Amino acid sequence: MAEKPLAAAKRAEQQQIRIAVIDYDLCNPVGCGGYLCERVCPVNRMDKKCIAHEPEQKPVISEALCIDCQLCVIKCPFHAISIVSLTAKLDEPIHQYGVNSFRVYRLPYPRPGSVVGLIGVNGIGKTTVLRALAGQLVPNLGDYSKPASYDQLVEHFRGKEIQEFFKQARDRGLKFSYKPQNMDDLPKVVKGKVEALLRKVDERKQFEAVVESLNLSKVLDRELRQLSGGELQRVAIAASALKDADLYAFDEPSSYLDVSERLRMARVLKGLTANNKSVLVIEHDLAVLDYLSDYVHILFGKKGTYGVVSNPKTCKNGINEFLQGFIPDENLRFRARELRFEVRPPHDTQKRRLIAEFPALHKSFKGFKLSTEGGDLREGEVIGVLGPNGIGKTTFVKLLAGLEKPDEGVHDLKLRVSYKPQYLVPEAGLTVRELFDKYPIDLELFGAEVDKKLRIVDVMDHAVESLSGGELQKVSVALSLCQEADVFLLDEPSAFIDVEDRLAVADCIRSVVDKKKKVALVVDHDILFQDYVSDRLIVFEGESAVHGHALKPSSMREGMNLFLKNLGITYRRDEVTGRPRANKPDSVKDREQKASGDYYYASV
Repeated sequence: MAEKPLAAAKRAEQQQIRIAVIDYDLCNPVGCGGYLCERVCPVNRMDKKCIAHEPEQKPVISEALCIDCQLCVIKCPFHAISIVSLTAKLDEPIHQYGVNSFRVYRLPYPRPGSVVGLIGVNGIGKTTVLRALAGQLVPNLGDYSKPASYDQLVEHFRGKEIQEFFKQARDRGLKFSYKPQNMDDLPKVVKGKVEALLRKVDERKQFEAVVESLNLSKVLDRELRQLSGGELQRVAIAASALKDADLYAFDEPSSYLDVSERLRMARVLKGLTANNKSVLVIEHDLAVLDYLSDYVHILFGKKGTYGVVSNPKTCKNGINEFLQGFIPDENLRFRARELRFEVRPPHDTQKRRLIAEFPALHKSFKGFKLSTEGGDLREGEVIGVLGPNGIGKTTFVKLLAGLEKPDEGVHDLKLRVSYKPQYLVPEAGLTVRELFDKYPIDLELFGAEVDKKLRIVDVMDHAVESLSGGELQKVSVALSLCQEADVFLLDEPSAFIDVEDRLAVADCIRSVVDKKKKVALVVDHDILFQDYVSDRLIVFEGESAVHGHALKPSSMREGMNLFLKNLGITYRRDEVTGRPRANKPDSVKDREQKASGDYYYASV
């Protein structure tokens, strides 16, 4: 007998998993007039306790009673509530932090002798998954009321491949090496000089090889507190790589590193897979992830609410599926639109209206000299700036912004300039809304273009000092682009943000420049980001921390060929998404392109 429609609907409803998350940092029961979520909840009105609170406490939502009406989500003035209904295809969470809190489903499998990459937006659970497999936390299988144990995990994963991993972690005591995402606190925890630290952790007796591979010889006699962000990152990578571990885990190892340093780092991490060791990596630079990884897991879900780990993919397929927003083996679309890299034909610079010209400039500091060739700025174009760390890119941008004065060369663009610095310092005591109110911005542009792409409205009532690095970066980019300016100078706008937001930032820059007929100079180390956003390039040459020389603006093809030739690496285009892909060193494609001098934009 056929099942009645009402019964089928009720059965389908019973098969759904309800996830209710409250951001208790945002929740303000006094500010909303006294537990507004409880007052609007229709289940509460039927004398059931779907949303309730203890005296002087913040509310708790019963996921079993919630009917997903979304009224509390809509009415909450602080955007503190998120409610999602999932199908019953998912088992219990692998880990949940507490009542009405973020949870993650499934785990990737560390593959001996391989690098496994994790890709997904920020706040989707990548770091939680990495820590769960690197011995930093024991997954609680959704039961946050008591301490978790490896015995529970071995029993839970019976008959599955990953059971053996947790069995070995319990019985044999697997050795882990973990490099965390945030490097800022390292000098506070570890004192002393770089060489002493690295020799102390050198269990593999590879000190000289790793120091040479990561170009650390010049900082060995420095204190950790004296290091720049990039130097500190390379020291942390070296310290993790020198340990003798069964599994190595790296959380965003390319942050602060230039293109050359990222490739050096990738080679070191790939080398760790010798002797059947496992490597797990979270990485937002897709070119680096592609160059580095053998397999990829996509993490999808809802930011800050829940995350799901996909089945393993080959690196190429995994990155392409992420960009396409669709996972075929799960028949799941997790993004409304596909992210594609369009190969734009080179534009005729001379046909664009000249906005300004800048002369050859010279600037000297103690131990460092910068020289630049003159160039022109044209209407409606983005000029990418590429070069190693410590080569003078930030100084060059500051010269154009008028924040530094040249030693030689008269410079005055006589234009309105909007400058986003490399290092962001949040203004204390202000919400994002109050920060925007301090500056004269183009409100129409903000609503029609900038907020539409960067979703600044989502954090408008957050305190600026409470923002994550990625949120602060997007706010800073948005504020810069909404200024009444002729030239936008953006120093490392992709730092700290995930892949989707990087391309959203690139879209936003292009859109503002095109619609307002302005010009932007963008300093960034992400090759894919520069490929996505730039019309022309300024390439820096020289020796880091000694002298730098900026060439005049050139076409993308000419600039990229020169830049990549200096690095000794070639790129081709992916035939599906159009994204640039690094060729494996000394592969047939790599040798062919080097022989032809075609380091970039090769045919697929």
